[in-house]
Amino acid sequence: MNGVTKHPNRIQSLTGFDHFFRNWPDWNDLFHNEWVSHVPAVNVKRNSNGYELDFAAPGLEKKDFNIDIDGDMITISAEKESENKEEDKQYSKREYNYSSFSRSFTLPETVDRSKISAKYENGVLKLDLPIKEGAPKTNPVKIGVQ
Repeated sequence: MNGVTKHPNRIQSLTGFDHFFRNWPDWNDLFHNEWVSHVPAVNVKRNSNGYELDFAAPGLEKKDFNIDIDGDMITISAEKESENKEEDKQYSKREYNYSSFSRSFTLPETVDRSKISAKYENGVLKLDLPIKEGAPKTNPVKIGVQ
């Protein structure tokens, strides 16, 4: 005898259990939105002096950022840890929040590594990557998509 024949109401109870989970949030959305660290959007601009990278990183402070150059790679990373603790007579709630990101870019040979500067203001980290003096200037090339 199998369990379904012996207990015919078991299938109905499983159907009710499934109905319970239908109103829960989509686990894929919850995983991607809440559990994965967010990587800030980056705008890369070419200007007459070199390049500018703008990172959208609200909620951080200057001390949270690390900028490292190793060979021809520049890595921009940040870590922030915070704790929110609320106490009441009947319960205690404690929440930790830890967020981090890391982005790496290959620097062109024409960038003067000794003159790279960074500034964090109004939730945006701006990096200026100036071109070396005397470096040949390149003109942008547009490539069509077929």
